[in-house]
Amino acid sequence: MSLYSNTLSKIEKACEESGRSHSKPVLIAVSKTQPAERLAELAHLGQRDFGESYVQEALRKRTALAALGWAERGLIWHFIGPIQSNKTRLIAEHFDWVHSVDRLKIAERLAAQRPAGLPPLQVCLEVNISAEASKSGVLPSALPALAQAVAKLPHLHLRGLMAIPAPSADPASQHAAFRHLRQLLEQLRAAGLDLDVLSMGMSGDLEAAIAEGATHLRIGTALFGERVYS
Repeated sequence: MSLYSNTLSKIEKACEESGRSHSKPVLIAVSKTQPAERLAELAHLGQRDFGESYVQEALRKRTALAALGWAERGLIWHFIGPIQSNKTRLIAEHFDWVHSVDRLKIAERLAAQRPAGLPPLQVCLEVNISAEASKSGVLPSALPALAQAVAKLPHLHLRGLMAIPAPSADPASQHAAFRHLRQLLEQLRAAGLDLDVLSMGMSGDLEAAIAEGATHLRIGTALFGERVYS
């Protein structure tokens, strides 16, 4: 069984075990550091959503994939890495989704730089759910104000929340972190925001994320094997 088929089977099983057979999450293939040929292999198998963390690397792959015939084949591009101010224009121009907005300044730049001819940029706010000093993300206490401000910006569509909890092999800890993110989303919905996305869960904790309501999984290692950095 291929890594791709094995991952789909794991997601299917987790959905069945959590009673979600009719609401499967979107699988985002985290393809940073992978060559365009690997992405094309997954695309041929039916994968459409790809997650990238480095703008220039992503643009090179898109050019290569266009040469392979994938330019207009319905691929969906998600930016999932930390956002530098000097990269917002390229992100606004070339991505469909951004999962890692954690500051109003970044959201404002994305809104101002989104080309008028494109649909609104789909946006998630990254939450530092474990309050790690080394992690990006807005703290939960500051989330409501940021969410209300971003929701008012033009050319953006605020969809929900994203988090990368502190690594843990303990299922109870995994569930607790993802449950907290879901509760934060529910609080924002109760405050009047129309949000529907929980971008959470990676290769090592996808089962807990699915059980706690993930709508989008960001999976790299399980699909591609251990990542090799040059």
